[in-house]
Amino acid sequence: MSEGSIIQVRQLTKTYRVGDVEVHALRGVDLEVAKGEFIAVVGSSGSGKSTLFNILGGLTPATTGSIHIRGKDLAGMTSAERTNLRKDTVGFVFQKYNLLPTLSAEDNIRLVKYIGGHSTDFDAPFNEVLRLLGIADRLKHKPRALSGGQQQRIAIARGIVNGPAILLADEPTGNLDSQNSVAVLKLIKNLNQRLGQTILMITHDPEAAAYADRKVHMHDGRIV
Repeated sequence: MSEGSIIQVRQLTKTYRVGDVEVHALRGVDLEVAKGEFIAVVGSSGSGKSTLFNILGGLTPATTGSIHIRGKDLAGMTSAERTNLRKDTVGFVFQKYNLLPTLSAEDNIRLVKYIGGHSTDFDAPFNEVLRLLGIADRLKHKPRALSGGQQQRIAIARGIVNGPAILLADEPTGNLDSQNSVAVLKLIKNLNQRLGQTILMITHDPEAAAYADRKVHMHDGRIV
């Protein structure tokens, strides 16, 4: 693994079987990501973007190839070790927010701290993040009382609350209007610059991709 790299992927493949048909979602992907880099992964639907993210986040195993996160080989991890990876090293932000509707925004965030085995108190640096995200005064509200933009900001806070080295953002502006999309993208960029957060963002939007340091294009399961 190259010095300064936080992610290294070599000849990664993923094949699914649907009935009698083999679906080749990834076909020999190579990717290296430097610590603190902000990368946009772009491509049409079915290009393999989400499959790549699911493997990087330890949600699904690869078929062949190697994946190293902070020097650790995912292929050699047990299920419990992959779970710990998701707790401590990789944070997620999803297009559909995935907030629990019966919990307040604050408790949605605290739940992730609890699952990760951390104190559920917010320390001063994280309170500053909440202020930066513009949601410090919305924490007692349940998701139904929040706008789409506010829900996505809560989802971002939840994704980084345990201080993950890597943030995987899957179409984080896909459900937002243009004004809220720009606001969220600026916040993600700010987190990258101020906190040194390594961010990989799936997007089909060229304007969103322009916020990243580098664009990685995928087509038919390959990086092109």
